[in-house]
Parts: sequence; C-alpha cells; structure tokens
Amino acid sequence: MPKIQWTDLPVALREHLVERVRERMINAEDLYALKLWRETAPDAPDGPWFRDFGSFKLCGEGKFPKTFLLRGQLAKGQRR
Repeated sequence: MPKIQWTDLPVALREHLVERVRERMINAEDLYALKLWRETAPDAPDGPWFRDFGSFKLCGEGKFPKTFLLRGQLAKGQRR
C-alpha cells in the first residue's frame, strides 16, 4: 500500500496547507503530534481519509494530505 506523501507536494497544495495551519491557529504542540504521526509513515488508503488530533483534523485523499479542519468540523472518509 502506498504511503501518505509529505514531500514534493504540488506548490498550490503545499501553500494551501500552510495557509490552513495559520488560519486554524494550530499550535506547536499540535504540530508536533502531527510530526510524530508522520514519522510512522502511515499508509495512504484509496479515497478520502482523515486523522483526528483532538484540536484539529488532517484530511486527505489517497496519498495527499489536503486540508486541516478545526475540532467540531465534520471530516469525510476513512479514519486513520
């Protein structure tokens, strides 16, 4: 199974993710939790997926992370 891709993202996608981190005011502690999860080299399922970190959700599709949601916002897809 392919892994979620974190490097060499398309420029527009990378900029979108950075903008969402700023807009959602995701703090350093929460980003560290994301970093630790990334280091596990999670598998990329087919279709939409999300990972709930408590204070935010990372949503993606296939191998690409797509956006960040705030706690309480509804995420679609397979929970990771």
